[in-house]
Order: sequence, then C-alpha cells, then structure tokens
Amino acid sequence: MPEFGDVVRRRRMTRAFSDTPVAADALEELVDLAARAPSAGKTQGWHLVVLEGPQTSRFWDITLPAVRRDSFRWKRLLSAPIIALPLADAKAYTDRYSEPDKAQTGLGVGPDAWPAPYWTIDASMSVMTLLLAAEAAGLGALFFGVFRGERELRRALDIPTGLELLGAIALGHPVEEVTAAAEAATRPRDAAGDGASHVGRSAARPRRRSAEIIHSGRW
Repeated sequence: MPEFGDVVRRRRMTRAFSDTPVAADALEELVDLAARAPSAGKTQGWHLVVLEGPQTSRFWDITLPAVRRDSFRWKRLLSAPIIALPLADAKAYTDRYSEPDKAQTGLGVGPDAWPAPYWTIDASMSVMTLLLAAEAAGLGALFFGVFRGERELRRALDIPTGLELLGAIALGHPVEEVTAAAEAATRPRDAAGDGASHVGRSAARPRRRSAEIIHSGRW
C-alpha cells in the first residue's frame, strides 16, 4: 500500500480515461472507504447514483449534447466507464437530530436551524475520501460540476427533489500520462487555444504554502 502522504501529493483530477470497465468489487471498496468519512451524528446522509458503461451516455446526452462536443476540450473524459452523482440528504440530518440523543440541539426542527449545511459538508468529505481511495487503488477520478441540464438529469434518473446534487465524479482507468502528453504535443490547439487538453488551465497556479493558510491565534 502506498504511504498516505504519497497518495495525497500524487492525486490529480483525471480528464482522460480508457473505456476499460472498473471491477464491481473495486467500486464497492472505494464507496466503503468513502463511507468512513466524518459524519455529524453518524447520519451518513449521502448517496451515489452510479452510471456504468453504456449508461453513462444518458448523463452526457443531457449535460453535453452531441452538437457541443466538437469544441469540448476533454474528449477522453467521455470514455470514463463510470459517472457517479453524489447527493446530500438534508432531511436525513434533521431526522437524525430529532432522535432522543440529539433532540436537545434543536437542529431537528429543519435545515434553517443548522449553522452550516452539514449534509453538504459530510457528503463533500466522503467525495474527497473517494477521490483519494481511487488514487490509492491506481484509478483516475475527476470531480466536476453539473452546470447544465440538472433538472432534466434529475427527471431521467428519478432523483428525489429533496436531495442536493453536488456534482459528478468520473471514475476509471486513466490514460497513461506519457500517451496523453505525446498526443497533446502533436495535436493542433483546440478552440480554447490550448493544445494540452488533458491538463486543466488552473494546474499551473502555484500551490499555497502552509504559512499562507495558517493564522496563529487570530486572523
């Protein structure tokens, strides 16, 4: 097993996948690890709608229609064999905090009673754990926003209205970095003017140092 520090430093958002399926037991292991993320009251109020193989076309047909794909920068993202949609359940938290051992908090009356949306926070921590687990398992993963077609997507997949869609996770076997780099070097620049279509534009931004993040004692 790789050291945790190595996994964290190595993890990157993967934008180029092969279409090789991910083994069912591998996905179950990733989700089992993600389920161990912190959860207020051990509510565990998150869900995943998982689309695999041909099912992923339902996601892409709604969020990235064929007429827009010629100019899409990360075409091999569409080869990802799994698209998973993480959902946060606010009602699970108000229900949990209505139980006898939590009722004194007053958080069971409704989502507005909460100082922060812990359903979103906890689901996000589970997603981050899943991304790290994927890296440790030798898989690639990308978390990205669903900015178009959410209403239609919800209808198509029967997602209940009370669940918050955080975004989408593409999961699978990454295209070898050398292959991707070689392709980028020989491919004409895309519509955005950037030939390296497998690397996000933000990748070159410097990473903040701990000294820039820590505020000791006060702001």
